Amino acid sequence: MKKKILFVVSLLFGLMFINSGLNKFFNYMPMPKDMSENMMKLMTALMDIGWLMPLIAVAEIIGGVLFITNKFRALGAIIIFPVLIGILLTHILIAPSGLPVALVLFGIELWVIIENREKYLPMIK
Repeated sequence: MKKKILFVVSLLFGLMFINSGLNKFFNYMPMPKDMSENMMKLMTALMDIGWLMPLIAVAEIIGGVLFITNKFRALGAIIIFPVLIGILLTHILIAPSGLPVALVLFGIELWVIIENREKYLPMIK
């Protein structure tokens, strides 16, 4: 039962990141109209660095696809981890209204990392 729940949660998590990455390339989801001035400054700064948003998008897409598959979920979690830290810090420092969702995503990420901890041990030995 635990494996089925983990798969469903991982599927939704992965699809969310794939969608987010694809949106960075194709801009099919509109930006919120009530975005704070600080958030607008952050988004403008990120877009001014021409290579950064495509890099984040590729990491989200690849990490999301890997996160869905059981065999490569641990690798997907490592790829998504820095992106998720950025999301978490953004919502802590700039846009606290999105913090509950960011914390749920971070909790899922930690769950997957803990479940796959034996796969990470060779990296730190």
